[in-house]
Amino acid sequence: MSGSDEWYYQISTGEVMRGKLVGVLDRMGPYPDEATARRALEIAAARNAAADEKDADDD
Repeated sequence: MSGSDEWYYQISTGEVMRGKLVGVLDRMGPYPDEATARRALEIAAARNAAADEKDADDD
């Protein structure tokens, strides 16, 4: 997958875009398709919850 074929979620606006159109601090991704990029916050929340659970198990 080349950079222009990848999808990103723009944090400041909540929009998705194809390609790296904004700076690294304002985007999440890359994602393989637009639908997955639209779920960026949901995906991040699930990953954070899993990491928090693992941290709690390690204590």
